[in-house]
Amino acid sequence: MDQYIGKLLDNRYEILDVIGTGGMAVVYRARCHRLNRLVAIKILKEEYSQDEEFRRRFHAESQAVAMLNHPNIVSVYDVSTNGDADYIVMELVDGITLKQYIERRGGYLNWKESLHFAMQIAKALEHAHNQGIVHRDIKPHNVMILKNGSAKVTDFGIARIMSSQSTLTKEALGSVHYISPEQAKGGHTDNRSDIYSLAVVMYEMMTGRPPYDGESPVAVAIQHINGGAPLPSTLNPNIPRGLEQIIMKGMALEVNDRYVSATEMLHDMEEFRQNPDMIFDYHT
Repeated sequence: MDQYIGKLLDNRYEILDVIGTGGMAVVYRARCHRLNRLVAIKILKEEYSQDEEFRRRFHAESQAVAMLNHPNIVSVYDVSTNGDADYIVMELVDGITLKQYIERRGGYLNWKESLHFAMQIAKALEHAHNQGIVHRDIKPHNVMILKNGSAKVTDFGIARIMSSQSTLTKEALGSVHYISPEQAKGGHTDNRSDIYSLAVVMYEMMTGRPPYDGESPVAVAIQHINGGAPLPSTLNPNIPRGLEQIIMKGMALEVNDRYVSATEMLHDMEEFRQNPDMIFDYHT
């Protein structure tokens, strides 16, 4: 039996059951007695809550993320400490991950549905980037798909806390199929790393596989650094040329060859959505 189930945190949050377990935290379903609503609570694992510097970063990052308010981002309601437990209270989302959604749809999505989700993820990134927050771990596992077809990005700020531990932590390696070349090198990351990862997610949504795969996480990371992924249309000929251009520009090896912002990428997605026969005049 989990030590927190049945407990009341801060005389307010009653822990009901475990929803999921991540690299650094366990997520529970809980009831907020003050507002009588169900919430999700992410409690830091013990090995992390004993590290003062880690706890400080956890609270600082969580408070920054709590400032984000966007329909395509899972809301953070509260950040607190109760005895030994450091925790974040979040919106409880009734849905499945994009990863699960793709699997349920037979392994890949048609381009219209892929674009529908990609534009929502891009809007979430645009909002976060405007607040100075880079996600650093965009992947299908961190996007929730709700019953009404809307997408919500979760776990903002978490990758940054993890990356303070070491360059390629176990968690980072779990995301290795989606990391940008500069992340794979342990270099500087900015908004354009998220754009790269979103383009990789789009690639996977439409082809049924990520652009790079290998025997080990390090082998995959090296492929991101070297580039040269097959064009998505070679794996799925039904991908329109204009959409392929957007994916490949987002996945450009050199940071300066990518979209400068999520806003710019959204602009091209919207243009394409209105005219799916269009071909962009940038070099890809």
